Amino acid sequence: MHIFVYGTLKRDGSNHGYMRGQRFVGEALTAPHFRLYDLGGYPGMVADANQGLNIQGEVWEVDAEALKRLDELEDIEGGEYAREVIPMLAPYDSTPVEGYRFLLPVTGYRDIGSTW
Repeated sequence: MHIFVYGTLKRDGSNHGYMRGQRFVGEALTAPHFRLYDLGGYPGMVADANQGLNIQGEVWEVDAEALKRLDELEDIEGGEYAREVIPMLAPYDSTPVEGYRFLLPVTGYRDIGSTW
């Protein structure tokens, strides 16, 4: 499975250890449907149909064990993030790539645009 990461999971990020043993595919951009917010030490990508940007990040090929670790980190079960197919720009626009979208309100958090 291919996963898009845009924050602390990237190669230079503080949570990159969660990606151990996985294969880096390449740098990537989402379609312009999202914005990033600084949630205090990590970013949250939220859908924004009106002022969306191309979020900069990385695509990784991950196995089931890594996906489980990532889902726990992103608190899928607790409802903080949802893992879903993310519309991507070429060369990933014809490959299903999933990523983590922040689900909670971002009121009061700083909008940081497209890059963490």
